[in-house]
Amino acid sequence: MAPRGCAGHPPPPSPQAWVCPGKMLAMGALAGFWILCLLTYGYLSWGQALEEEEEGALLAQAGEKLEPSTTSTSQPHLIFILADDQGFRDVGYHGSEIKTPTLDKLAAEGVKLENYYVQPICTPSRSQFITGKYQIHTGLQHSIIRPTQPNCLPLDNATLPQKLKEVGYSTHMVGKWHLGFYRKECMPTRRGFDTFFGSLLGSGDYYTHYKCDSPGMCGYDLYENDNAAWDYDNGIYSTQMYTQRVQQILASHNPTKPIFLYIAYQAVHSPLQAPGRYFEHYRSIININRRRYAAMLSCLDEAINNVTLALKTYGFYNNSIIIYSSDNGGQPTAGGSNWPLRGSKGTYWEGGIRAVGFVHSPLLKNKGTVCKELVHITDWYPTLISLAEGQIDEDIQLDGYDIWETISEGLRSPRVDILHNIDPIYTKAKNGSWAAGYGIWNTAIQSAIRVQHWKLLTGNPGYSDWVPPQSFSNLGPNRWHNERITLSTGKSVWLFNITADPYERVDLSNRYPGIVKKLLRRLSQFNKTAVPVRYPPKDPRSNPRLNGGVWGPWYKEETKKKKPSKNQAEKKQKKSKKKKKQQKAVSGSTCHSGVTCG
Repeated sequence: MAPRGCAGHPPPPSPQAWVCPGKMLAMGALAGFWILCLLTYGYLSWGQALEEEEEGALLAQAGEKLEPSTTSTSQPHLIFILADDQGFRDVGYHGSEIKTPTLDKLAAEGVKLENYYVQPICTPSRSQFITGKYQIHTGLQHSIIRPTQPNCLPLDNATLPQKLKEVGYSTHMVGKWHLGFYRKECMPTRRGFDTFFGSLLGSGDYYTHYKCDSPGMCGYDLYENDNAAWDYDNGIYSTQMYTQRVQQILASHNPTKPIFLYIAYQAVHSPLQAPGRYFEHYRSIININRRRYAAMLSCLDEAINNVTLALKTYGFYNNSIIIYSSDNGGQPTAGGSNWPLRGSKGTYWEGGIRAVGFVHSPLLKNKGTVCKELVHITDWYPTLISLAEGQIDEDIQLDGYDIWETISEGLRSPRVDILHNIDPIYTKAKNGSWAAGYGIWNTAIQSAIRVQHWKLLTGNPGYSDWVPPQSFSNLGPNRWHNERITLSTGKSVWLFNITADPYERVDLSNRYPGIVKKLLRRLSQFNKTAVPVRYPPKDPRSNPRLNGGVWGPWYKEETKKKKPSKNQAEKKQKKSKKKKKQQKAVSGSTCHSGVTCG
């Protein structure tokens, strides 16, 4: 059941398909009645009828009838969809000019998360989702995992799919991994997934699936389980290809058995590539990067529509929980928009860490609502394990909370704070000091924390501008008409009331030194629990040229010669002495002619 284009469904039938039934009669009264019927029922139900036709077309392709799922278990199907680099503004219901009808509809019928936080870059968000732990507790505080580094998500962390497998779930991952692969033990299939189809790196070409990390360091990056998926090197756009795989998984799985699907789309991360037909609606967007980005997002929106239709087609939907999230903020130089939030991807301003997110499910008690309670990406780990009727070991110190009742029933969130991060090796702020941190914290260190309404940033928090939508220009960032803020000399601490000032325009650090000290102490407490940073240097063995042209596991343990044990050494020594005595005895009793013995 291969989708057509990215959407995977045929074009909608002509409007005549929805003409109100009945024959055209000559009598004026009946004609008037017919017109009234067309204007009311036919017009008002257009959207519903279109959706029914799309579902019917998909069912016809599948050759099956849509039937409600019959569940033999109370465990729900868990579908987690992670978009890459989608900005806060880049969804229809946040006022974007980009059309996202599927996301808008799913969010409107579910629960919108409007106080939802992730991490500012790829690897940290993915690691926190899959472990329920902050970066400081896995050693991934700094940057991302590079393809040339002998590094991956620490193997001693029990992952979400591993915990779900314990309670009978079938676990599948489709899309971007980006949690390391230098050893075979780091691969998705060794971290709890029954199957994996996708890429190991952070980005790559959407059609060829190749990635160059640097000159001479290029390779193929598409995997099926533990092997390079050369058979899929057919120039298929990744959003389409991943959607096809999800449909295949659902078509072959028994809906009475629980399934966990982690769908980590490559879109809308750079490079900015999309099938041509998705550009049609965005010719009015002058900036070429924004136009390409919009086309990519429209394609992604239709792909998610296909996933939803497949859930319905194969009997999963009624017992499914669909979670949608972006992994970090958008990058304005690559077409993304976080307006009116401050900052961008890679920063600890709200534009880098506040994300698009919602939950859609027939199992929600309060549908069509907005959740403004504090939610963080680490919360999915305990929440999904709890929904799956699994167990979390008491000795595991999680940073996430079970927030299902908060989302489903509107109860208060158990979360009151978020450690956005402490990065001890990021470029230090030149003007930061212990004195600026009241002797509690060295403000040269990059860190950010949220406690209730308050947010504190120290060190160098990253690019700090607000970038309005109309500022996009082909002339580049130097010509944006944005509100460029030059950080004042000596500035290394910022305090905001995020509830009252979500756009971080009014720094309150000088006005409320008591609050600053309180949050600095909280940072210090968190820092005492941090593990050492894992950020090893580049390993030349990672070059795909040495691995058949493929990015993949390269590291092998050095096999050192074992030192003999004490007993073995003594035996070897005795054997050597005995051999020497025998040789001496033989040489002493043997005389050659012409040689005097004795």
